[in-house]
Amino acid sequence: MAGGVSSTHSQVRWEAHRRAFEEYLQGLRFTQEARLRGLEEAMRYSMLAGGKRVRPALCMEVAWIFGAEPSLVLPSAAAIELIHTYSLIHDDLPAMDDDDYRRGRPTAHKKFGEAMAILAGDAFFGEALTLITVHQKGSCEEIIEVVRELAGSTGVNGMVGGQVMDMDQTGRAGATGPETLYMIHKYKTGALIKSSARIGAILAGATSEEQAAVSEYASELGLCFQIVDDVLNATSTREELGKSAGSDAEQGKATFVGVFGLEGATREADRAAKRAFAALSKVEGDTSGLQELAHFVRYRES
Repeated sequence: MAGGVSSTHSQVRWEAHRRAFEEYLQGLRFTQEARLRGLEEAMRYSMLAGGKRVRPALCMEVAWIFGAEPSLVLPSAAAIELIHTYSLIHDDLPAMDDDDYRRGRPTAHKKFGEAMAILAGDAFFGEALTLITVHQKGSCEEIIEVVRELAGSTGVNGMVGGQVMDMDQTGRAGATGPETLYMIHKYKTGALIKSSARIGAILAGATSEEQAAVSEYASELGLCFQIVDDVLNATSTREELGKSAGSDAEQGKATFVGVFGLEGATREADRAAKRAFAALSKVEGDTSGLQELAHFVRYRES
């Protein structure tokens, strides 16, 4: 899958999504209570630390494809990013991955202590629901569906369940088979990425068939994202990643590199990206932006 997707219009649109999203995120405040400013500081420290913003931008792009203004979905896109940020804070804790750096800076628990990091992550979940139920425009049916979608992708049969399976396999190098590995990352990484696309489609009024089509694309995109993550963890330095490198192998985590080898994992990433591109043939409208995102995810270097 050499080469790439080139579209000046979609590149401009992605940049517009990112600028609008960062501005919205910068404007978020969570309390007027002075005695809770320490909690808000910890939350904003992690929330504004940068990142690729793949999930919120995907939500905005899908909304655009189905005829809505990307700005319409900003509250829900931000809610998705808050959930993602909470997962990173908790993943970095000593009881989980025990990482000292995230996005080139000390992790939340290193900066604010473990208790505050845990509570900041907890608070993000509540604030995400507030963004959707208070600030998101849409019909009652659409808002309920967005909440259901986000809850489903982050609970037992989503992100948290995937993290549990991941922890269960940690330290069992060589014992994890491909089927288990795929299930871990379908839950841990893929579920929230798929929901990002679905939420954009829901709020744009897309049909169930249109939602299904974009879901197939986003599922493969999420898989590709995780495989590339595993490859980068095995081949990059901390300076390049902005977080601990080589930690997966040190902890004996179940990874695509561990199961398939470096070359095999690279092939799996190629196949997932190819399937993501193929799924776009079922999506009506201008999918150049989603093609570009798939290319970025496959060939990113950090």
